[in-house]
Amino acid sequence: MSGGGKDRLNIFPSRMALTLMKARLKGAQKGHSLLKKKSDALTMRFRKILKMIIETKTLMGDVMREATFSLAEANFAAGDFSYVVLENVDKAQTKIRLRKDNVAGVQLPIFETYADGANSYELTGLSRGGQQVSKCQEVYAKAVKLLVELASLQTAFITLDEAIKITNRRVNAIEYVIIPKIEATITYIIGELDEREREEFYRLKKIQEKKKINKQKAEALKKAKGITNDQTANLLDDAEDEDLLFK
Repeated sequence: MSGGGKDRLNIFPSRMALTLMKARLKGAQKGHSLLKKKSDALTMRFRKILKMIIETKTLMGDVMREATFSLAEANFAAGDFSYVVLENVDKAQTKIRLRKDNVAGVQLPIFETYADGANSYELTGLSRGGQQVSKCQEVYAKAVKLLVELASLQTAFITLDEAIKITNRRVNAIEYVIIPKIEATITYIIGELDEREREEFYRLKKIQEKKKINKQKAEALKKAKGITNDQTANLLDDAEDEDLLFK
């Protein structure tokens, strides 16, 4: 009998076990194919988001530089107007809502900005420097929007990175552990069944040889006693029997 090993499943070799292992192998191969496709889809989206993050960060630097200069111009034209803004603003005008994007079964959080309410400090700097204040407000609103977009991209980036690692670990486990173990088990079962068939064939051959020897011995014994095959009565022959007389 074949020896066991740690690279296969501990299962009794039989036809039913062979059928079960073949079904499990087919399922493992299909699961590996689906997980591989999922990994490829996530990797493609991951690279796209990475490219968008680089572009957004580059744009963010330009917008923040413009916002800083715009604030300096507004302060120069209208003076310190921060206290006026604090007095007029009682709630956030730019708010964030959350939605989710499904990528190959992975939920990615997407943050979006939207305006809520009218501009509460639209009259700030009306007497002087109103144009610079309005420009400063627009630039900083654009900066906030970019910040939210960047936060959304980075959150999706981290989520995808973790999902790709988990998926790749599963793909590698199926490819290098589960499938080889099932294949080794199938090879073991086939080897055991073939060995059983050889043993059965050898046993039947031995039985036939023993019957043949016994037959030869019986024929030799008949010859030794002077009984031939022709002298042996055959019940199926149509030879006439002697009449039996009853007294």
